[in-house]
Amino acid sequence: DVRKFKETKKQFDKVREDMEISLVKNAQAPRHKPHEVEEATGTLTITRKCFRHLALDYVLQINVLQAKKKFEILDAMLSFMHAQYTFFQQGYSLLHELDPYMKKLATELDQLVIDSAVEKREMEHKHALIQQRVKSQSFYLQDFSYDDSKVEFNVDAPNGVVMEGYLFKRASNAFKTWNRRWFSIQNSQLVYQKKLKDVLTVVVEDLRLCTVKPCEDIERRFCFEVVSPTKSCMLQADSEKLRQAWIQAVQASIASAYRESPDSYYIERLDRTASPSTSSIDSATDSRERNVKGESILQRVQSIPGNDQCCDCGQPDPRWASINLGILLCIECSGIHRSLGVHCSKVRSLTLDSWEPELLKLMCELGNSTMNQIYEAQCEELGLKKPTAGSSRQDKEAWIKVKYVEKKFLKKLANGETLTENERKPRRWCVKKCQRHNSTTKAPTARRKYRHEVGNASPAMLSSAATLERKFRRDSLFCPDELDSLFSYFDTGAGSGPRSLSSDSGLGGSTDGSTDILVFGSVVDSVTEEECEVSEESSGEAEIEQEASDLEDLRELHPGLLIYKAAQARNLPLMAEALAHGAEINWVNDEDENKTPLIQAVMGGSLIACDFLLQNGADVNQRDIRGRAPLHHATYLGHTGQVCLFLKRGANQHAVDGDGQDPLSIAVQAANADIVTLLRLARMNEEMREAEGPFGQPGQYPSNSPTELQYRKCIQEFISLNIDEC
Repeated sequence: DVRKFKETKKQFDKVREDMEISLVKNAQAPRHKPHEVEEATGTLTITRKCFRHLALDYVLQINVLQAKKKFEILDAMLSFMHAQYTFFQQGYSLLHELDPYMKKLATELDQLVIDSAVEKREMEHKHALIQQRVKSQSFYLQDFSYDDSKVEFNVDAPNGVVMEGYLFKRASNAFKTWNRRWFSIQNSQLVYQKKLKDVLTVVVEDLRLCTVKPCEDIERRFCFEVVSPTKSCMLQADSEKLRQAWIQAVQASIASAYRESPDSYYIERLDRTASPSTSSIDSATDSRERNVKGESILQRVQSIPGNDQCCDCGQPDPRWASINLGILLCIECSGIHRSLGVHCSKVRSLTLDSWEPELLKLMCELGNSTMNQIYEAQCEELGLKKPTAGSSRQDKEAWIKVKYVEKKFLKKLANGETLTENERKPRRWCVKKCQRHNSTTKAPTARRKYRHEVGNASPAMLSSAATLERKFRRDSLFCPDELDSLFSYFDTGAGSGPRSLSSDSGLGGSTDGSTDILVFGSVVDSVTEEECEVSEESSGEAEIEQEASDLEDLRELHPGLLIYKAAQARNLPLMAEALAHGAEINWVNDEDENKTPLIQAVMGGSLIACDFLLQNGADVNQRDIRGRAPLHHATYLGHTGQVCLFLKRGANQHAVDGDGQDPLSIAVQAANADIVTLLRLARMNEEMREAEGPFGQPGQYPSNSPTELQYRKCIQEFISLNIDEC
């Protein structure tokens, strides 16, 4: 029996290889050559028929062999037990407890033999019926061994596998080769493996962020594409029915994932089930630290007013953010925002992605309440009902598109034409700004106390101050004296809590009854308890004084000029409102040396305002009429934090202005050690980038090289250190 089984296995392997070749030829047959398609289809039908017949014989022999192995082994074991029973008559009392078990085993063995015989007869009967049906039909026209109509999927499968089967996958290499792989949809993931025992490779980690569509514009037939936020995967089925079944299975899995699985489950599973091709190289300790850091970021951002629920549907505990809008979203609304494109909304996870300190501070400056006052300003007047967490995806998608793309809920921009003749017409307008007293020449508060009180300080105070000085030397990338002019540039001290528009602010403006001035963007600072403690310890150095920008003619008011003024005033809510009204992010003021809002933000001294403009597409290298880019202005003004941010965003430090000076020469003339160090560090990194490129080619610097990683870490630690200390 074993010899016959091995011969059948060899025949089965040979026929299987023939069928694989036929499947490949059938898949490669072009649709515009019917004769090749017909020939390939006929060959595939014959090969498949032979394969199925031989497979039946092979399965039959396997089952017969397995059945014999089962009861023969058990029968031998039972004989051995009886022999032991006879041999150990004197130990009968000790083995008496096994007697019921042996009787039960004998009964089960008899039943197993009977069941095996019945199963064998049924398989032989089915085999005979198939043989008769094949003989009664045309050999070439009928193929009962393969029936597309039986293809189905089960979203609620007990083993979690919704659908599985072979598909052709187009490779992502330059040759775009097609390979046949075993695909399956399980646990809301699309995975595949080359062989049965191979490790699963994850194609799509979360089907909730994907879409599937058929592809009719390529040469191959029966193709469809699975599109995720980071990549797309082109697949090919063996027939049209199979293609439709796979598309429906993916769509059903997406809908099921939205209904049943909470966000926390996906967050845990992404770190646990990723394959070698998609998994991180972080250790378990790094993963735990990243999770703790993610939870800290989540709690900090969610503490902003309105951020405890989704900005668009109100679902509690949102864990996704739109970083250019400054809002928090649920997983479903984040998928809709992602479909709008990065020019409209840049989506990032609060727990899965890394967050830079300046970006985290930007999120804390805006928030859901502030942005909804802008984008939903007229909802109550229009009597519109906002979607809820239980609303359908279609309703949420329609609301989000009307809100952010069509922008139908905005209040109109106030100008001289919007007021009636009977109303008092303001002739001028200005922008409220928040100016901090701590200047660029002041050292951190604790160190200033040490320097001012050193004359009459006690030995204990001197010891404490010396310890503090050593701490600054240990934590800083530069010496303490060089850091003195740095700390005030990062706007995260006391009073840097979330800002929101006051009741009379916004593009509607507010007027004073005794003046003809329209004031935009009044802000109210909301300071947390921790920030109050910091403010007390710093002896009021972060005191805030409200000021206003220069007065402008109301008839010349437009979104571009408004964002220009708001950028210098560091008024982020007003900048966001101007962008909502269509302000051009790189608007040029030809009346002010062709300066842009980003240059104005530099002159206003706000790192966060610069980052907000860059997140919304501002050009970091756009120059004014003097040929000076934002990096030049930041260097002239000694704004070290902004210089660091612009270098991080790819600013060109080799560009010269109208006076023939680049940023490094400006910093050297100004004797600014911090900026000189940063610029030379960036220039050295560029030189090493060219040196480490393959074959000496510049620009081919790998992003994960040790030099590049060290440079990024140095820049990021520099920003983080100063944000924590300022």
